[in-house]
Amino acid sequence: MTPIEVRKAQMEARLADLKARMETIDSELDSHQSKDWEELATEREEEEVLEGMGHAAKAEIRMIEAALQRIEEGEYGYCVTCGSEIGEERLDVLPYTPFCKNCAP
Repeated sequence: MTPIEVRKAQMEARLADLKARMETIDSELDSHQSKDWEELATEREEEEVLEGMGHAAKAEIRMIEAALQRIEEGEYGYCVTCGSEIGEERLDVLPYTPFCKNCAP
């Protein structure tokens, strides 16, 4: 069984990584200012990919922050829907999941 302190440290490291990635994405999006039509079209495609990555990172950040809050409240590792304990294997794969395997959407 992985100690909760280890899971917390893993999630905090992932959170820092995601926030750094968001800063990189934001600065990359701000840097696109081409006036050439072909370059502008390519930049727009790149922006769409970056925006998708940004949305995914924001969603993961919210989930990690919620899991860290559950740790602080002593509720981590228990399903927010049914209250059952979340399996260790599931937490190994998704340490920030709020659901047991039966309640997962």
